[in-house]
Amino acid sequence: VQLQASGGGLVQAGESLKLSCVASGRIVSINAMTWYRQAPGKQRELVAAITSGDTTNYADSVKGRFTISRDNAKNTGYLQMNNLSPEDTAVYYCNARIYTFTRGSNDYWGQGTLVTVSS
Repeated sequence: VQLQASGGGLVQAGESLKLSCVASGRIVSINAMTWYRQAPGKQRELVAAITSGDTTNYADSVKGRFTISRDNAKNTGYLQMNNLSPEDTAVYYCNARIYTFTRGSNDYWGQGTLVTVSS
């Protein structure tokens, strides 16, 4: 199983980006999908999460600006980020709890995608 995150880039404050996280491999099912971020010199923090039942959870700092979603048919999760600010600058990582017949349920990480927001 692999997770591939993409969609990062350099934007100006107030602009938007949409991150994608595609899971591939012999996947039976995907439970929760979560986005984390890590800014320079800071610890990794949870940004948003979505369960298999589409229940969502957000960090207070992104509520009302970010939206997490998923397309189960495509094994893909998304993070729509609007009204970005320089404080959102970080490497964004996706995480997913994935069930396979051979390994059972495990957490997998994408490689990270850099989001840079200029003021």
